[in-house]
Amino acid sequence: MQEKIRVIIVDDHPLVREGLRKVLTLDDEIEVIDEAGDGQGAINLARRLRPDVVLMDINMPGTNGIEATRVIKREIPSTGIIALTIHEEEEYVLELVRAGVSGYVLKDIAPAKLLETIKTVAKGPSVIDPGITNKLFGELNRLSKRRKEKEEWETLTDREMDVLQLMSQGCSNKEIARSLTISEKTVKNHVTNIFRKLQVEDRTQAVLFAIKHRLVDLNS
Repeated sequence: MQEKIRVIIVDDHPLVREGLRKVLTLDDEIEVIDEAGDGQGAINLARRLRPDVVLMDINMPGTNGIEATRVIKREIPSTGIIALTIHEEEEYVLELVRAGVSGYVLKDIAPAKLLETIKTVAKGPSVIDPGITNKLFGELNRLSKRRKEKEEWETLTDREMDVLQLMSQGCSNKEIARSLTISEKTVKNHVTNIFRKLQVEDRTQAVLFAIKHRLVDLNS
């Protein structure tokens, strides 16, 4: 006889836990072994019972679902955790993925789909609601773009930083050349490089970028 998938339900609302329990008892392959109303309770149960799967709410009093997920996955890596939530914001998705969730589904998921997700996660693979996947990739792309942007400005040379500082003070190319004792042509080359590295099109955008990222001292 095949062993049942042992599941713990974690949610701070008793009615939600009751509803989930009723859904899970519809499937003979799944057994609800206990439930908790907060993250610390989930951690304690997981340590004692070592479930196959934990259905984890995110926003709960005390230890939240994200922190509970981190602890459980660190101590019991074999336990699959499914985040069951009303949230589909990118920051929640990415933070939970980093914490180690095996699945991320919304609370309006169809019962049959939830049962299928539990069975899939119990076998090992990760499951993310298709409606959330695009948001996850969007957040990853945004972070990737931010890293690339940061890497670009970190390649500014000391001289280019000097030029950018003087640009922020409203100096013309001629004034910058005089201040740095270099030719005006050299200044133009530096300005062109600054535009390219900061991915901007003109001096105003360059200065605004520099101010936003604190690359210049406006008190100088």
